[in-house]
Amino acid sequence: MKVCVDTSVWTLALKKGGNRNSPYIRELQELIKEVRVQMLGIIRMELLSTIRNKSQYEIVKKTLSEFPDLPLKTVDYELAAELYLTCKSRGLEGSTADFLISAASIRNNMPILTLDTDFTLYAEYIPIKLLQPRG
Repeated sequence: MKVCVDTSVWTLALKKGGNRNSPYIRELQELIKEVRVQMLGIIRMELLSTIRNKSQYEIVKKTLSEFPDLPLKTVDYELAAELYLTCKSRGLEGSTADFLISAASIRNNMPILTLDTDFTLYAEYIPIKLLQPRG
């Protein structure tokens, strides 16, 4: 089964001097070895849009090119809007990117590997699955 690796995990993994002993980085490394990482265009965009240095941008862009994007469909965007409204009706707001990631994960039955605690809150109201790093 493929796993959607969220921006927060990629950011930690790509950060210079990042904690290489993090269970999330180790999990990402295992998922890469197992060819189970699924990239979404919105995650690629979030990652690349934070890089200020052109040469670093090109390095990260090349690294991420090994992971093709899952094509999204109209139904993903519609579901993302529904998920957003469901959470908002319960007083929980989040980014449209998070809900698009959630929608793609639900439709494709993929768990999400994330350090972003917002997803834990969303999971109380929407049917996303969160992957915890292996022991």
